[in-house]
Order: sequence, then C-alpha cells, then structure tokens
Amino acid sequence: MEAKVQWIDNMKFIASSASGHSTIIDASPDIGGENLGMRPMEMILLGTGGCSSIDIIHILKKSRQDVTDCICRLQADRAETDPKVFTKINMHFTISGNALNEKQVGRAVKLSAEKYCSASIMLQQACEITHSFEII
Repeated sequence: MEAKVQWIDNMKFIASSASGHSTIIDASPDIGGENLGMRPMEMILLGTGGCSSIDIIHILKKSRQDVTDCICRLQADRAETDPKVFTKINMHFTISGNALNEKQVGRAVKLSAEKYCSASIMLQQACEITHSFEII
C-alpha cells in the first residue's frame, strides 16, 4: 500500500491514495490551519469506522441478511497531553434491515472486532476499543 501527503500551503495538505482518490487535510485555525479539511486524527477514526462497517456489511450479506443501512458512530477520548493519542474508542453500529437475526448481527460485529478489521485491531494495541450495536 502506498499513499502520498503533499503540502499545499499554510497547514493544508492533499492526501492521495494508490487507489486514485484524494482528500484535503487541514489543521485547526489555532495552529495556522484554515479548517478546510479533516484533521489527521479524525481520518484515523473515520477509517476505523469504515473498515469495520465494510466487514460487517460483507459478513451480513454472506449470511443472507437483508441489510438496508449501517451507521457506525464513533466516540473517542484522547490523552490530555502530547502525544494526544486515542485512549478509548467506542464504536456503536446501528444496523437496519428486514427480519435481521440479532445473533448474526452480533456475530458480524464480533468477527470484525476480533478477526477482520485491520484498523481497529491495530488501534487496540494502543487504546481500549469497545463495540456495541442496535438493530432497527
């Protein structure tokens, strides 16, 4: 996997992935940013939610569950002092669908957390990560 982060100006960068996509990274105004893009730590959190959500949808579809929506809400705490690493993350999944089997949804969340989600499993080495879900 390869990626590139190139400085544009002030505290603004363009981040490009090998898959051909790019996004703006910017800092907060209090350190010279213009608030024109996501912060790097936000991207880490979002990437973790995206990674796990992809796993869960993939597992549920393979289990023939009729999923219509999946929302991952992430709540993270960070250290007060530098380096301001994540100290705790909660990933709450709201899964919608028709006649979803609660056991299958729980299994999908657990498999993602313990076996498949590279991002959250990597972050578990540095902070506590909890998972919860609800079915609609």
